[in-house]
Amino acid sequence: MNICRALFLFIIYNLSAQQKPIETIYFEFDKYDLTPNQTEIVTNFIKSIDTSKVESVQIYGYCDDRGNDDYNFRLSNNRANTIQNLLVSAGFNQSKIVILEGKGRVVVKPDTVENLHETRSKNRRVDLIVVKRNSFGKGIYTSFKDNLKVGDKIYLDNILFDIGSSKLTAASKKELDKIAVKLQTDKKIQFEIRGHVCCTPEIYSDGIDKDTKERRLSWNRAKTVFNYLSTKKVSKNRMSYLGCGNKYPLGRGDDFDRRVEFLITKI
Repeated sequence: MNICRALFLFIIYNLSAQQKPIETIYFEFDKYDLTPNQTEIVTNFIKSIDTSKVESVQIYGYCDDRGNDDYNFRLSNNRANTIQNLLVSAGFNQSKIVILEGKGRVVVKPDTVENLHETRSKNRRVDLIVVKRNSFGKGIYTSFKDNLKVGDKIYLDNILFDIGSSKLTAASKKELDKIAVKLQTDKKIQFEIRGHVCCTPEIYSDGIDKDTKERRLSWNRAKTVFNYLSTKKVSKNRMSYLGCGNKYPLGRGDDFDRRVEFLITKI
């Protein structure tokens, strides 16, 4: 009986752990305004979230593969902005929205897709992602809070990279600028910058950096952050960096595995 009960609790735990506070809103072709049904989907999603426990919100807009790149980036940005405006009008705190990004078109190869119409309709979307405070377990945080301890990890969900790239995005630079200010006021903190990758077969320990052609993508991401912080007058003596490859996926999708984390090594 105890074994059955333990197994039951284990299953329930894993099911709850897999639940993700993510909503996808699909748009009509060449549109970025919402229908009443789409508006209801977003408002119901907001009602289902305990906003007092929200650390941050990320909004990503996408388009199908038709049209030129410039137009599709504008359209995907407009779609993301539409969702942001609805959140704010519903009373959501805009400061919680840390990423608002139009990703442009999702490229597909028409001759290899079985149901092209359906695939394109699913690519005309916005992904709305809510990250709860301290939702990554004990000792893992989503900000450089006070009273950190050696061994704590800080995961910042707007320091993310494009696939195959170790270059910082504009959103990542803004977040690192804030971190640099925090580190300049608290000069005791020492830390290791850990880079991660997604989408790499298990037979490989790391991804390939499309710029350098090296299989050191996670190392290059960590080094990029190391170098950027050093330009913001954070002493190199306080920092080290490490590439972790694909060893530690978050289980929240590929976007979130293209990241860096900060491991506190000394206070």
